Amino acid sequence: MMSRPPISTAIVGFGVSGGVFHGPLIGANPSYSVAAVVTGNPARVAAARSRFPQARIVPDYRSLLGLVDDGTLELDVVVLGTPPALHREQALAAVARGLHLVVDKPFAPSIEDAQAMIDAAREAGTLLTVFQNRRWDGDFLTVAELVRSGRLGDVRTFESRFEWWRPEGFGNWRDGASVDDGGGLLTDLGSHLIDQAVQLFGPVEEARADLRRYSTGPGGDEDSFAELRHASGVTSRLWMNGLAPALGPRFHVLGSQAGFTSWGLDGQEPALAAGADPARPGYGAVPSREPAQLADGSSSLDVGLVPGDYPAFYRLLADAIRRNGPVPVDPDEALATLRIIRGLHASTPVRSLAYT
Repeated sequence: MMSRPPISTAIVGFGVSGGVFHGPLIGANPSYSVAAVVTGNPARVAAARSRFPQARIVPDYRSLLGLVDDGTLELDVVVLGTPPALHREQALAAVARGLHLVVDKPFAPSIEDAQAMIDAAREAGTLLTVFQNRRWDGDFLTVAELVRSGRLGDVRTFESRFEWWRPEGFGNWRDGASVDDGGGLLTDLGSHLIDQAVQLFGPVEEARADLRRYSTGPGGDEDSFAELRHASGVTSRLWMNGLAPALGPRFHVLGSQAGFTSWGLDGQEPALAAGADPARPGYGAVPSREPAQLADGSSSLDVGLVPGDYPAFYRLLADAIRRNGPVPVDPDEALATLRIIRGLHASTPVRSLAYT
């Protein structure tokens, strides 16, 4: 039986998104080949050439499309690791050429942009998925297992934090992007935290937020809180803060029989940034800085976390392309999350508390 050729892939953007996440995950999966990387940054060009010596390094997206149009480059998938304000135009151009799409989060700055991408992909018969990789964080997988097993009883409150101390900012487009361009932590990290909450507890009936910015200059919220009331009866409280010198628990989940608390962020991102190979045994089994605990009101038990599994995203995508399986993240789910975010922005303007 002849083996299938690898899925020819172009990675557009080679910063944190393309260089830390997509590049290593695609490169470690034998179902794919990286045919092209789009970046004009000299340091990133060098990094892409070192990581993927067989790939074409293309300076901009227009040049990539030109290579596709003249038959020089055959592609199956385009991965957009670019700022969200560019996603709609880039996605529509790829779909018009019959290419499958991975769109990094934030999916889009507006509901209209997201819907346009979804509609275009459906009309063209191409696959579209959104890189909600935090569905495969080890601590989140642990929470999901505890919820589904019933060990917590009926879950009443779900608290989730994504915090760090980074007063210097991200050092990329995020620092100055407005809310309308997909900036701010509610759009960026909220895309993950709201998605996780909805995956666990279902649709949201009511939502409120508190959005603050302390830095001067343009940009979105830096210290954000959202509370969601799910139709299932669970209340989710979500914190996103890039200016936190002291960190709260990553997860704190309270049920009628037990509660679960964990600290520290999933270790896959720093591991990938340090050069970890996602294909090696033991990948994703990174111990947290403090033990996760399950407590029943009178005693507590240290709980080992399920290993994280970002590679699952591209395994599922390959199955969707080759065997008509479901895409790893349904874009309609990403659109539903965006509707919550945009609704919160509409009802809760960012409060500027810049230091003077």
